[in-house]
Amino acid sequence: MGDPLAQQNKLQRWAGRLDKALGVESQGITRIPEELRARKVVTGDYVHMFVMWFSINCTANQMTLGILGPVAYGLGFTDSILCCMFGTIFGAMCSGYLSSFGPQSGLRTLIIAKYTMGWWPSKLCVLLNLVIELGYGVIDCLVGGLILSAVNGHGMSVITGIVVCALISWVVATFGIRWFHKFESYVWAPTVISLFILIGVAGPKFDITTSSAGSGAVLAGNRLSYFFLTASGPLGWTSAAADYYSYYPPQTNKYLVFAMTTCGMVFGKLFIEFLGIGLGSGLTTNPDFAAAFSSHGVGALIVEAFAPLGNFGKFCAVILAICVTANNIPGTYAAALNWQMFGRWFAKVPQPIWSTVTVIIYLACAIGGRDHLFSIFINFLSIIGYWTVGWVAMTIEEQLIFRRKSGYDWSHWNVKSALPIGYAAFVGFGVGWVGAVMGMYQTYYTGPIAKLVGNGADLGIPLAMSWAAIVYAPLRFLELKFIGR
Repeated sequence: MGDPLAQQNKLQRWAGRLDKALGVESQGITRIPEELRARKVVTGDYVHMFVMWFSINCTANQMTLGILGPVAYGLGFTDSILCCMFGTIFGAMCSGYLSSFGPQSGLRTLIIAKYTMGWWPSKLCVLLNLVIELGYGVIDCLVGGLILSAVNGHGMSVITGIVVCALISWVVATFGIRWFHKFESYVWAPTVISLFILIGVAGPKFDITTSSAGSGAVLAGNRLSYFFLTASGPLGWTSAAADYYSYYPPQTNKYLVFAMTTCGMVFGKLFIEFLGIGLGSGLTTNPDFAAAFSSHGVGALIVEAFAPLGNFGKFCAVILAICVTANNIPGTYAAALNWQMFGRWFAKVPQPIWSTVTVIIYLACAIGGRDHLFSIFINFLSIIGYWTVGWVAMTIEEQLIFRRKSGYDWSHWNVKSALPIGYAAFVGFGVGWVGAVMGMYQTYYTGPIAKLVGNGADLGIPLAMSWAAIVYAPLRFLELKFIGR
């Protein structure tokens, strides 16, 4: 019968014609052949990796994560900075590790997950990742819409701003990886210029002296919760990080891929999140900041910070709003691929159609949730970390323990009988989720272990990671011994 993904239907032939005429990517989730990736890797490739991840993460939506330190957890400027920095480094290292599989395999991240999770359990990762990408689509469009509405003096509705951001994301993501890489190569520049202007105009209003609220176990719990919340942001990229490198040659240095991905992500996120921490700290001492934030949220706060510059400040805010799409486009692109991973019938629907479906879904959700950005953000981010760290831990064990000598045969990516059945991974994944529930500290639920630290601390991420790792290794030994794969 042959590979069903290779059998072209009318939709796929249509996508192929668009690829030839306009450069709309039609590759889908099939492995990129090595002959199509054969070229010399130069220093500029590694520089581009750093720039791409910096651009993806240095966007105004990340400012919300910074604001949460002082606002949601009552942390002072210094505490917020330190927790945010180390949490971001931890999460980015996990994404950097997964990204290194892209050039080696020529595969998308959650196709690579089959080599740890097995054929059927890997589809659970696909489903959860779709939730991540759709959730980020909602948040990104909301932040952009709120800023554009605030710039217009709220004469333009938030809905209109949301639609503008969604349309830009749809166009670039639909055209695919080549347009995406070009877009990310340049969009960082206007963002960085606008942010330096913001530092100059709003920096003097930051409150860098007020200490964190609480003491003892309460303060420790707040620090832990914010540390792991900031880790959840970059952890969200673990399930898509290799997608953007699948066209790179196999000889690409995996250690440099790890380093450039990690550093680009860290520097991009910290630049904008530290600004968010500064703005959040200024809410207690600056009544104009506080009034803007309490009435119309983060978008109005950013516009108020630029207010001393008049119309030029509004122009800078518009740039930040439009450039939020730099964070949304790669997620939309990855989501379109994720839809294809559910099965052969899904795979026969071309990527441009799935990117359109993705945008429609998160556009509708963003419009419906436009008045609840903060609650969506804080609850959504934690859930990302809960599932991704367990999978990361098991992937590390699979590579370092069970494939240390044999390595990976990437040609088996679509051969069910050559991949793990996934019993060990499925149980490990489930036990990791139990750990997450026991340690989670959310508005809707506090786990019994989370209650042990002060007024509560979010320990879901370390518990999910450690419990999954502890269970997976012995079960995988048994799986290989009695099943053989």
